[in-house]
Amino acid sequence: MTKLASMTLLLALGASGAAMAQQAMTEAQVRETLIHQGYNDIDDLEFDGGMWRAEAESADGNDVSLRIDPGSGKVYPDEKVSRLSADDVRASLATQGYTNVHDVDFDDGVWHAKADDTNDHRVELVIDPASGRVVDSDD
Repeated sequence: MTKLASMTLLLALGASGAAMAQQAMTEAQVRETLIHQGYNDIDDLEFDGGMWRAEAESADGNDVSLRIDPGSGKVYPDEKVSRLSADDVRASLATQGYTNVHDVDFDDGVWHAKADDTNDHRVELVIDPASGRVVDSDD
């Protein structure tokens, strides 16, 4: 085989391998990844332009457009979302000793809530959207 023909064959094999690697995740795997990350009502899932794309509802109740890397499974929402729902936040706060939890709201990338602490003081809380742990508290 000539050097030129060998190079052409290698380039062709490399290009087809790269194309297959770009879509490493199947549609079922993408759906499973999204569900595991708290998304539901997943619609319009399609592979387009080298990325998976979908419309879904995030755990915090927002309708979002998503892009999913087909190799890594990393999800890129069009806006900040939380993997936790308001009920998840309430449950997390209860396990941390807070009672009378109310006004739970997701805003600016974090959860906010009002509650009574272990000393029965009314506090305003800022909660991590991934772990549900309190990151700031104001009396």
